[in-house]
Amino acid sequence: MQFFKTSASFLTIFLLPMAVSAQGLADGNVSGGPLGGLLFTILGFINTVLIPFIFGIGFLVFVWGMFLYFIFGGANDESKKNGKSLMIWATVGFVMMIIFWGVIRLVATFTGLELENISIFVPRTPIY
Repeated sequence: MQFFKTSASFLTIFLLPMAVSAQGLADGNVSGGPLGGLLFTILGFINTVLIPFIFGIGFLVFVWGMFLYFIFGGANDESKKNGKSLMIWATVGFVMMIIFWGVIRLVATFTGLELENISIFVPRTPIY
């Protein structure tokens, strides 16, 4: 419970500037300010570096399982069992990652939230 309270208060303090930076929308600035730039940079890092890195780690685990099963396993049944287990779990991991990726793309496509298709109309109010 203490962890939840600490996490909730941290997230509240972290996301509070987002509400304040909404004042820039009246000027037609939809970038989100410095926090929006930070979030855009973090998402770019996740999409271009982190996700391919995770797929690469999964591939290496699969290849290591193949080595354990076919090459190092020879007559050792325990090594074959470990290699087979690694290959199965790496395959399950690949399937889960591809399913999540596909579901997110499907939802983004059907809701119109694809990054290429986002257009924001901000009505302007007259200032007297």
